[in-house]
Amino acid sequence: MNDNEIIDLYWARSERAIAETDIKYGSYLKAVAMRILAAAEDAEESVNDTYLRAWNAMPPDRPSVLRLFLGKITRRLSLNRLRAQKTAKRGGGVIPEVLDELSECVPSGQNVENEILARELAETIAAFTAGLPEDERRIFILRVYELMPVREIAERLSFSESKVKTTLFRTRKKLAEVLRKEGM
Repeated sequence: MNDNEIIDLYWARSERAIAETDIKYGSYLKAVAMRILAAAEDAEESVNDTYLRAWNAMPPDRPSVLRLFLGKITRRLSLNRLRAQKTAKRGGGVIPEVLDELSECVPSGQNVENEILARELAETIAAFTAGLPEDERRIFILRVYELMPVREIAERLSFSESKVKTTLFRTRKKLAEVLRKEGM
């Protein structure tokens, strides 16, 4: 079943929408949640909560890319669950490593100004990512957006770990330069 058909099921309030979503994206969503939570039970709960959030969001929302829409919900729910647990051991994935890698590019600290500029920053990063060459974009998205370890990215894309690390390093430098030019 294609994404538009699944979205139509949500809009029709058919319970089959959740079953079809699970068939098509269940393993992807579980992998995203596991990278963050590292506990199968917690990951399963995040995925189930994702289905509920998707059910409540459609309508009125009609996502243009269902996979990204669901992945974003799963990531947020998983990160919220991780924060609630407040234990580093349960988070065992790559989150601290990815955040550390991006710390040179994105300013840290929470304040009102950062909250106001968050959307502008997100738009700038999205435009930056869209302008990258395909391999570089795929590596960057898998690392930053899907929180995939370098080793898995290398295996998935049939690259050496060295190539992935080098590409990520250069991409972060480019992103930092773009953000500096934008005054972020």
